[in-house]
Amino acid sequence: MYSESDLDAAVAAGKLSAEEADKFRAFIATQKSAPDADEEFVRLVSGFNDIFVSIAIILVLTALGLLTAPTGSPGLCVAAASWGLAEYFTRKRHMALPSILLLLTYVTGVAVTLVWIIGFNIATAFALIFGHAATLPGSAALLLGPVLIAAAAWAHWRRFHVPITIAAGAGWVVFFGLAMLLGLIPALRPAAPELLLACGLAVFALGLRWDMADRARLTRRTDVAFWLHLLAAPLIVHPLFHLLGLLHGNAGAGSAVAAIAIYLGLGLVALLVDRRALLVSGLFYLFSALSAVLKATGVLGHGLAVTALVAGTALLLLSAFWHKARQGVMALAPAGLRRILPA
Repeated sequence: MYSESDLDAAVAAGKLSAEEADKFRAFIATQKSAPDADEEFVRLVSGFNDIFVSIAIILVLTALGLLTAPTGSPGLCVAAASWGLAEYFTRKRHMALPSILLLLTYVTGVAVTLVWIIGFNIATAFALIFGHAATLPGSAALLLGPVLIAAAAWAHWRRFHVPITIAAGAGWVVFFGLAMLLGLIPALRPAAPELLLACGLAVFALGLRWDMADRARLTRRTDVAFWLHLLAAPLIVHPLFHLLGLLHGNAGAGSAVAAIAIYLGLGLVALLVDRRALLVSGLFYLFSALSAVLKATGVLGHGLAVTALVAGTALLLLSAFWHKARQGVMALAPAGLRRILPA
């Protein structure tokens, strides 16, 4: 048996070309009876050693951050150490979980360093995006934030090709970009939910672009698309429920109907693009809206349990019949749409 890491190692060593590796994956996929493309396989752990190494990495980087905190630049030290460790654990060993962890600590370290250089408070930036912060110190310097983070993420991608890199970079770019806009143009702050929704749709479109480049889901592109869809889901769902007044604590029966209608719409989109992230992300907000309705009507205990039972049963049934449900939805979709969606 040959694993994905074996194929990646063979390609990295020059023993096998990337095209030959993709052809091998395609051949193996055709030999399988089940439609594996619909299963959304994501390689997180290749063995217990991944968990063992990840724990050690967390300890080392945490200690390094604490020791260098007095210097004022712990983020830069953590980012540099993460890159150095990735040279071995990602580039040579091709370990899945440590590679994801090192990428996240690298991008976060770069972002924290920019925060330190620019001199603004992350809590203030969050308040700008999700609340009503008054000022954002050094906001003009934020113009460089999204560009520098995107450049750092792109450099890491070109070197290591960790699938989560694009999504991690996009997440920080969205954060810095929104903080920049809302800090520099206070008049835009009431439109923060709409801007967040627009960013979510942009990330979703980027995920679809990666999906379209590998409709059979046989290469690393599908893993990149998975993480992008996972990022896009809360960026879309949260402002959508917020704009419809489903998170304000004053939900009524109409809000419950709207929440269910939105969730059904998200389910339809999830079936079309063959990604379950929207359903998982929307489930939390569905429960929040229904919980507010149940609390307002004085029925919370058993009512919430019944809601959880119904929702859980529906998701289990959808999971069991995902392939058939998607076939039915795709049969109703226009031919032009079917040509660009995952097969």
